Amino acid sequence: MEFLPVSKEDMKKRGWDQLDFVYISGDAYVDHPSFGHAVICRTLEKYGYKVGIIAQPDFRSAEDFKRLGKPRLGFLVSAGNVDSMVNHYSVFKKRRKTDYYTPGGVAGKRPDRACIVYTSRAKEAYKDVPVILGGIEASLRRLAHYDYWDNKLRRSILLDSKADIISYGMGERSIIEIAEALDSGLEVRDITWIRGTVVRKKFIDDEDTVILPSFEEMKEDKLRFAESFRIQYRNNEAPDAVPLAEQYDKNLYVVQNPPQPVLSREELDEVYAMPFTREYHPMYEKEGGVPALKEVKFSLTSVRGCFGGCAFCALTYHQGRIVQSRSIESIVAEAEELVKKPDFKGYINDVGGPTANFRRPSCKKQLEKGTCKNRDCLHPVPCKNLDADHKEYIELLNRVKSIKGVKKVFVRSGVRFDYALADKNDDFIKQLCRYHVSGTLKVAPEHVSDHVLRLMRKPSNEVFQKFVKKYNDINKKYDMDQYMIPYFISSHPGSRLEDAVKLAEYLNKNRFVPDQVQDFYPTPGTLSTCMYYTGVDPLTGEKVYIPDSMEEKKMQRALLHFNKPENYDLVYKALQKTKRTDLIGFGPDKLIKPRSFEKKDNVTRPANGRKGTQKKDRRR
Repeated sequence: MEFLPVSKEDMKKRGWDQLDFVYISGDAYVDHPSFGHAVICRTLEKYGYKVGIIAQPDFRSAEDFKRLGKPRLGFLVSAGNVDSMVNHYSVFKKRRKTDYYTPGGVAGKRPDRACIVYTSRAKEAYKDVPVILGGIEASLRRLAHYDYWDNKLRRSILLDSKADIISYGMGERSIIEIAEALDSGLEVRDITWIRGTVVRKKFIDDEDTVILPSFEEMKEDKLRFAESFRIQYRNNEAPDAVPLAEQYDKNLYVVQNPPQPVLSREELDEVYAMPFTREYHPMYEKEGGVPALKEVKFSLTSVRGCFGGCAFCALTYHQGRIVQSRSIESIVAEAEELVKKPDFKGYINDVGGPTANFRRPSCKKQLEKGTCKNRDCLHPVPCKNLDADHKEYIELLNRVKSIKGVKKVFVRSGVRFDYALADKNDDFIKQLCRYHVSGTLKVAPEHVSDHVLRLMRKPSNEVFQKFVKKYNDINKKYDMDQYMIPYFISSHPGSRLEDAVKLAEYLNKNRFVPDQVQDFYPTPGTLSTCMYYTGVDPLTGEKVYIPDSMEEKKMQRALLHFNKPENYDLVYKALQKTKRTDLIGFGPDKLIKPRSFEKKDNVTRPANGRKGTQKKDRRR
């Protein structure tokens, strides 16, 4: 196994004078299946195309984009595994100091709005070479979208970047169809029919195409944007999807073709059997490598897709709701290769995916008919047709942990606890507690107020409490000293300051100290972001309270870490504002102490009542 070319010297070693495709990536080059650039490039290689990678090019001019010469068929452009704006800025719009997808974790190696900048430089380098956009940034911005950083509606990134095609979602099938069309001699402007792509058209000649509200209509009326998003949200699965068209001018439409069908188990196995080195490129060794690899190097991806339907998650828009899984044999074979790595210490860090305990579509009809357009699989309660069965996942975990050289197999992907409870027996939860938890189980209830959970499309707090009890009872039964770390989101649409106080009370009562607190981040492509921008739930038309001021967002977040001294003033202000000063005082049920109480170890009160400083007794 060897890395793909990153220089002319690498091309020369392979006897190549010209590449078919040059992949421009905002991430450092890591040849691992958790990195989109590695999967797409290895897929093209498998089909006989010559591919090279320019990772994190110098974007200040077009010179670095010429490093591998002029590609015969096209440039492939991606911002990387994370949207470049999310990568660069916190939810409070402060510049991040690190970038885990860059050698040494150094920030600033990619531009803001990387897809737009990279496409511009690629066109500047070779103006007649087609540019195909892919990856999460392009996929989630493929049609008009709310942009949190500009605080406005932006056009499809296809137009703003001036790229030729977008390959959205998981692109193995669409990139090969695009490559074959270009290789046949077709002009890129004529390649308009491929599923899983977004293209320009001058007019709509297909009667099946649904015309969305125009960009101008959506700019004028936010409810028109909500209407458009609702149509997109319910049009995400290949079996029953139709083309969608968004008008920008009299003779300009951006058309989203239906998504590609999901990969079969055999096809997904083939993806992970490609000759990945599973390492970062050795050119990064002097910087200490690429931090993002550490989390996934000894983890196993078992599934794609998620029918969980969380409103704040973009998986529905990117990978879809139909779960695809690899065979047990494929995953075991990969695990056996990991054991051979010289730096393997005996621990498989994870066996999972977007949701660890999903291994199949939620019901039998999905592969043929798609997911239901008028309801979710788990929300507000599990569907009566839900196939909640963990037998195969348990078998998978047992097979992996029985491999010689494996000491422990952890499950660190999110466990969907309502799905686990929907199973008719407790075998999975028992297996999880006994063998696959490293002292603490990370779960994501996200909130405790049911009206907020409803908008998040998460199970009620009662369901979470039932899971907590079952988890604790099972650990007690097996005499295991294990705990639970819950993840929560502050400032989600619908969450008022009073709800944040309620959540803080819950944390205090249960002595939970959150390991990770996330303030809601309005990123493109999520149902929650549409709520944030429009003030309505696009699926129901219900008006939604939006905590959009920075002051309130900071207070809601501070309440989740009410015990931190640096959050005292924000928590105090929030309790005053919500008339919950009963939570200020002394005792286990109080969040903070009164302002007037300042304990200082070096201060005493003399008999005369005046403040005096206690001095150390120097007498022998």
